Amino acid sequence: MNNYIKMPKDKIILLVGLMGSGKTSVGKRLARKLSLPFVDGDQEIEKAAGLSLVDVLKCFGEKEYRAGEERVMKRLLQGEPCVLASGGGSFVAAQTRRLAKENALTVWLKADIDTLYYRTAGRTRRPFLLGDNQTVKNKLKEYISEEYPFYSEADIVVETRNERVEITVKRVINAIKNYYRQAADKKSLTITQDNK
Repeated sequence: MNNYIKMPKDKIILLVGLMGSGKTSVGKRLARKLSLPFVDGDQEIEKAAGLSLVDVLKCFGEKEYRAGEERVMKRLLQGEPCVLASGGGSFVAAQTRRLAKENALTVWLKADIDTLYYRTAGRTRRPFLLGDNQTVKNKLKEYISEEYPFYSEADIVVETRNERVEITVKRVINAIKNYYRQAADKKSLTITQDNK
């Protein structure tokens, strides 16, 4: 049996997860390893609006922010193959999940509350996580409870920990290889059964 598993070059690899799960830092390195462009969903929203994420939320409110995010994700998920780091919360939108299923391989970078808190506390660029330490922790708990059921629809789940980014990237690559290996095994099993 051929153990070589071809990594995808014709697909978008969509990284999903809460703020602080490592989508941008993992995504940049993963893109380099796979020789694919890296696209940051949050930066694309800022470009489209001509404002920072914090200002988009302040000026237009959450409903319009989410509508804009959905439009940007629709455009990106119908674009060229790349490693795409989604904005935190964007995978909750039904349209985004449907387009991801059609056009992307989705990897959920799943982190526990302590990891997320450690990575997000005190950051001022995250419009949905502003406030004192207890407020941030409470918001993260709320997001975990509300959004993890949506993230569980991803093709692949990789637990992210307090470890070097390179180690997480290696685990993501191994998870993608395993996913394609299982898909190839399933396909070959189906073909064999059909030939009986």
